[in-house]
Amino acid sequence: MALDNKVCIVTGGGSGIGEATALRMAREGAKLVLVGRTKSKVEAVAEHIVELGGTSSAWALDVADHDAVSEMVSGVKDDFGRIDILVNAAGHSSRNRSLLTVTPQEIRAVLDSNLVGTIYCTQAVIPTMLDAGGGTIINVSSLAGVTPGLLGGMAYSAAKAAVNNFTDFLNAEFKNTGIRASVVIPGEVDTPILDTRPVVPSAEARATMATAEDVAEAITMIAMLSAKTAVPELIIRPTNMRDHSNEWESRSWEAAQ
Repeated sequence: MALDNKVCIVTGGGSGIGEATALRMAREGAKLVLVGRTKSKVEAVAEHIVELGGTSSAWALDVADHDAVSEMVSGVKDDFGRIDILVNAAGHSSRNRSLLTVTPQEIRAVLDSNLVGTIYCTQAVIPTMLDAGGGTIINVSSLAGVTPGLLGGMAYSAAKAAVNNFTDFLNAEFKNTGIRASVVIPGEVDTPILDTRPVVPSAEARATMATAEDVAEAITMIAMLSAKTAVPELIIRPTNMRDHSNEWESRSWEAAQ
Protein backbone atom coordinates (compact mmCIF):
# COMPACT_ATOMS: atom_id res chain seq x y z
CA MET A 1 0.00 0.00 0.00
CA ALA A 2 1.16 3.49 -0.87
CA LEU A 3 1.37 4.84 2.69
CA ASP A 4 2.62 1.71 4.45
CA ASN A 5 3.97 2.59 7.91
CA LYS A 6 3.76 6.33 7.29
CA VAL A 7 2.79 8.14 10.49
CA CYS A 8 0.10 10.72 9.88
CA ILE A 9 -1.38 13.22 12.33
CA VAL A 10 -4.87 14.45 11.36
CA THR A 11 -6.41 17.32 13.28
CA GLY A 12 -10.17 17.61 13.27
CA GLY A 13 -10.05 13.83 13.01
CA GLY A 14 -13.34 13.18 14.77
CA SER A 15 -15.67 14.24 11.96
CA GLY A 16 -16.00 15.68 8.48
CA ILE A 17 -12.96 15.98 6.23
CA GLY A 18 -10.57 14.96 9.01
CA GLU A 19 -12.41 11.72 9.72
CA ALA A 20 -12.78 10.86 6.03
CA THR A 21 -9.08 11.53 5.44
CA ALA A 22 -8.02 9.36 8.36
CA LEU A 23 -10.12 6.45 7.12
CA ARG A 24 -8.85 6.87 3.56
CA MET A 25 -5.20 7.03 4.59
CA ALA A 26 -5.64 4.03 6.87
CA ARG A 27 -6.74 2.02 3.82
CA GLU A 28 -3.38 2.91 2.27
CA GLY A 29 -1.49 1.53 5.28
CA ALA A 30 -0.80 4.74 7.21
CA LYS A 31 -0.61 4.80 11.00
CA LEU A 32 -3.09 7.46 12.12
CA VAL A 33 -2.97 9.85 15.04
CA LEU A 34 -6.34 11.54 15.42
CA VAL A 35 -6.57 14.91 17.14
CA GLY A 36 -9.77 16.67 18.14
CA ARG A 37 -11.49 18.53 20.95
CA THR A 38 -14.15 15.90 21.60
CA LYS A 39 -12.61 12.78 23.10
CA SER A 40 -15.52 10.48 22.23
CA LYS A 41 -15.39 11.41 18.55
CA VAL A 42 -11.67 10.91 17.94
CA GLU A 43 -11.66 7.73 19.99
CA ALA A 44 -14.58 6.34 17.97
CA VAL A 45 -12.76 6.97 14.68
CA ALA A 46 -9.53 5.50 16.05
CA GLU A 47 -11.37 2.40 17.22
CA HIS A 48 -13.00 2.03 13.81
CA ILE A 49 -9.61 2.14 12.11
CA VAL A 50 -8.28 -0.55 14.47
CA GLU A 51 -11.36 -2.70 13.78
CA LEU A 52 -10.54 -2.43 10.08
CA GLY A 53 -7.04 -3.76 10.76
CA GLY A 54 -5.20 -0.46 10.94
CA THR A 55 -3.15 1.35 13.56
CA SER A 56 -4.54 4.45 15.22
CA SER A 57 -4.44 6.50 18.40
CA ALA A 58 -6.51 9.44 19.63
CA TRP A 59 -5.62 12.67 21.39
CA ALA A 60 -8.32 14.94 22.78
CA LEU A 61 -7.05 18.51 22.83
CA ASP A 62 -7.56 22.01 21.51
CA VAL A 63 -5.12 22.67 18.67
CA ALA A 64 -4.87 26.29 19.85
CA ASP A 65 -3.35 25.07 23.15
CA HIS A 66 0.37 25.31 22.42
CA ASP A 67 1.49 23.17 25.35
CA ALA A 68 -1.05 20.43 24.60
CA VAL A 69 0.02 20.32 20.94
CA SER A 70 3.70 20.08 21.93
CA GLU A 71 2.91 17.26 24.36
CA MET A 72 0.93 15.41 21.69
CA VAL A 73 3.68 15.62 19.08
CA SER A 74 6.29 14.53 21.62
CA GLY A 75 4.10 11.55 22.51
CA VAL A 76 3.64 10.60 18.85
CA LYS A 77 7.38 10.71 18.28
CA ASP A 78 7.93 8.52 21.36
CA ASP A 79 5.28 6.03 20.23
CA PHE A 80 6.14 5.80 16.54
CA GLY A 81 9.63 7.28 16.18
CA ARG A 82 8.65 9.47 13.25
CA ILE A 83 6.06 11.85 11.81
CA ASP A 84 5.68 11.74 8.05
CA ILE A 85 2.45 13.62 7.35
CA LEU A 86 0.44 16.33 9.08
CA VAL A 87 -3.08 17.13 7.89
CA ASN A 88 -4.43 20.33 9.44
CA ALA A 89 -8.17 19.79 9.00
CA ALA A 90 -9.45 21.29 12.26
CA GLY A 91 -11.64 24.34 11.89
CA HIS A 92 -15.10 25.83 12.19
CA SER A 93 -17.01 28.96 11.26
CA SER A 94 -19.12 31.33 13.35
CA ARG A 95 -22.87 31.50 13.70
CA ASN A 96 -22.74 35.23 12.95
CA ARG A 97 -21.11 35.95 9.59
CA SER A 98 -21.10 39.72 9.00
CA LEU A 99 -18.63 42.24 10.39
CA LEU A 100 -21.20 43.96 12.60
CA THR A 101 -22.80 40.85 14.08
CA VAL A 102 -19.85 38.52 14.72
CA THR A 103 -18.87 38.57 18.39
CA PRO A 104 -15.35 38.92 19.84
CA GLN A 105 -15.63 35.39 21.19
CA GLU A 106 -16.55 34.02 17.76
CA ILE A 107 -13.68 35.86 16.07
CA ARG A 108 -11.16 34.47 18.56
CA ALA A 109 -12.54 30.92 18.33
CA VAL A 110 -12.56 30.88 14.52
CA LEU A 111 -9.01 32.22 14.28
CA ASP A 112 -7.83 29.76 16.92
CA SER A 113 -9.26 26.63 15.32
CA ASN A 114 -8.48 27.47 11.70
CA LEU A 115 -5.24 29.44 11.84
CA VAL A 116 -3.54 29.39 15.22
CA GLY A 117 -3.97 25.63 15.57
CA THR A 118 -2.59 25.08 12.07
CA ILE A 119 0.48 27.12 12.95
CA TYR A 120 1.04 25.44 16.33
CA CYS A 121 0.74 21.91 14.92
CA THR A 122 3.08 22.75 12.06
CA GLN A 123 5.64 24.33 14.38
CA ALA A 124 5.58 21.21 16.51
CA VAL A 125 6.19 18.67 13.70
CA ILE A 126 8.71 20.60 11.59
CA PRO A 127 11.82 19.75 13.70
CA THR A 128 11.11 16.03 13.42
CA MET A 129 10.56 16.34 9.67
CA LEU A 130 13.79 18.32 9.26
CA ASP A 131 15.71 15.63 11.15
CA ALA A 132 14.19 12.98 8.86
CA GLY A 133 15.00 14.91 5.71
CA GLY A 134 11.41 15.39 4.64
CA GLY A 135 7.72 15.38 5.38
CA THR A 136 4.34 16.43 4.04
CA ILE A 137 2.08 19.11 5.50
CA ILE A 138 -1.42 19.44 4.07
CA ASN A 139 -3.55 22.37 5.19
CA VAL A 140 -7.30 22.32 4.58
CA SER A 141 -8.54 25.76 3.59
CA SER A 142 -11.67 26.95 1.77
CA LEU A 143 -12.72 28.92 -1.28
CA ALA A 144 -13.93 31.45 1.28
CA GLY A 145 -10.27 32.31 1.73
CA VAL A 146 -9.93 33.05 -1.99
CA THR A 147 -13.28 34.74 -2.63
CA PRO A 148 -14.53 36.05 0.72
CA GLY A 149 -18.20 36.67 1.33
CA LEU A 150 -21.05 36.43 3.77
CA LEU A 151 -21.65 32.76 2.99
CA GLY A 152 -18.39 31.82 4.68
CA GLY A 153 -18.34 34.81 6.97
CA MET A 154 -15.85 37.52 7.81
CA ALA A 155 -13.80 35.66 10.42
CA TYR A 156 -13.71 32.35 8.56
CA SER A 157 -12.79 33.97 5.24
CA ALA A 158 -9.95 35.92 6.86
CA ALA A 159 -8.66 32.86 8.71
CA LYS A 160 -8.65 30.68 5.60
CA ALA A 161 -6.92 33.39 3.54
CA ALA A 162 -4.21 33.39 6.20
CA VAL A 163 -3.94 29.58 5.96
CA ASN A 164 -3.35 29.92 2.20
CA ASN A 165 -0.63 32.50 2.83
CA PHE A 166 0.89 30.40 5.62
CA THR A 167 1.22 27.44 3.26
CA ASP A 168 3.08 29.57 0.73
CA PHE A 169 5.35 30.76 3.54
CA LEU A 170 6.18 27.19 4.53
CA ASN A 171 7.27 26.35 0.99
CA ALA A 172 9.39 29.51 0.87
CA GLU A 173 11.11 28.95 4.22
CA PHE A 174 11.65 25.20 3.91
CA LYS A 175 12.44 24.85 0.22
CA ASN A 176 15.07 22.21 -0.57
CA THR A 177 14.71 20.57 2.85
CA GLY A 178 12.47 17.74 1.67
CA ILE A 179 9.45 19.29 3.40
CA ARG A 180 6.53 20.05 1.09
CA ALA A 181 3.40 21.95 2.04
CA SER A 182 0.08 21.83 0.22
CA VAL A 183 -3.14 23.72 0.73
CA VAL A 184 -6.38 22.03 -0.33
CA ILE A 185 -9.09 24.60 -1.10
CA PRO A 186 -12.57 23.08 -1.31
CA GLY A 187 -15.76 24.83 -2.24
CA GLU A 188 -18.91 23.73 -0.47
CA VAL A 189 -18.51 20.34 1.18
CA ASP A 190 -21.31 18.46 2.90
CA THR A 191 -19.92 18.32 6.44
CA PRO A 192 -21.29 19.20 9.91
CA ILE A 193 -19.84 22.74 9.60
CA LEU A 194 -22.83 23.59 7.38
CA ASP A 195 -25.12 23.16 10.37
CA THR A 196 -23.75 26.40 11.86
CA ARG A 197 -24.81 28.56 8.92
CA PRO A 198 -27.55 31.15 9.51
CA VAL A 199 -29.54 29.29 6.83
CA VAL A 200 -28.72 25.58 6.91
CA PRO A 201 -28.63 24.13 3.36
CA SER A 202 -31.41 21.72 2.52
CA ALA A 203 -30.88 18.04 1.81
CA GLU A 204 -31.44 18.80 -1.87
CA ALA A 205 -28.71 21.46 -1.81
CA ARG A 206 -26.29 19.18 0.03
CA ALA A 207 -26.77 16.51 -2.60
CA THR A 208 -25.08 18.80 -5.14
CA MET A 209 -21.99 19.39 -3.00
CA ALA A 210 -18.68 17.59 -2.81
CA THR A 211 -18.45 15.12 0.06
CA ALA A 212 -15.85 14.81 2.79
CA GLU A 213 -14.75 11.60 1.07
CA ASP A 214 -14.12 13.50 -2.17
CA VAL A 215 -11.80 15.90 -0.39
CA ALA A 216 -10.14 13.02 1.46
CA GLU A 217 -9.30 11.41 -1.88
CA ALA A 218 -7.50 14.59 -2.96
CA ILE A 219 -5.62 14.92 0.32
CA THR A 220 -4.54 11.28 0.19
CA MET A 221 -3.43 11.64 -3.42
CA ILE A 222 -1.13 14.50 -2.42
CA ALA A 223 0.30 12.46 0.45
CA MET A 224 0.97 9.48 -1.84
CA LEU A 225 2.90 11.45 -4.47
CA SER A 226 6.60 10.75 -4.87
CA ALA A 227 8.74 12.81 -2.49
CA LYS A 228 10.21 14.42 -5.63
CA THR A 229 6.90 16.06 -6.47
CA ALA A 230 4.59 18.53 -4.75
CA VAL A 231 1.17 20.11 -5.20
CA PRO A 232 1.38 23.53 -3.52
CA GLU A 233 -2.32 24.29 -4.08
CA LEU A 234 -5.35 22.24 -5.08
CA ILE A 235 -8.81 23.75 -5.59
CA ILE A 236 -11.87 21.51 -5.47
CA ARG A 237 -15.18 22.87 -6.76
CA PRO A 238 -18.59 21.22 -7.03
CA THR A 239 -19.35 20.34 -10.65
CA ASN A 240 -22.78 21.96 -10.37
CA MET A 241 -22.85 25.44 -8.85
CA ARG A 242 -25.99 26.31 -6.89
CA ASP A 243 -27.82 29.54 -6.16
CA HIS A 244 -26.88 30.92 -2.72
CA SER A 245 -28.90 34.13 -2.91
CA ASN A 246 -31.45 33.18 -0.25
CA GLU A 247 -28.63 32.47 2.20
CA TRP A 248 -26.81 35.72 1.44
CA GLU A 249 -30.03 37.64 2.05
CA SER A 250 -30.28 36.23 5.58
CA ARG A 251 -27.45 38.34 6.92
CA SER A 252 -29.45 40.89 9.02
CA TRP A 253 -26.46 43.11 9.81
CA GLU A 254 -28.90 45.57 11.38
CA ALA A 255 -28.89 43.35 14.49
CA ALA A 256 -25.59 44.93 15.42
CA GLN A 257 -26.99 48.47 15.39
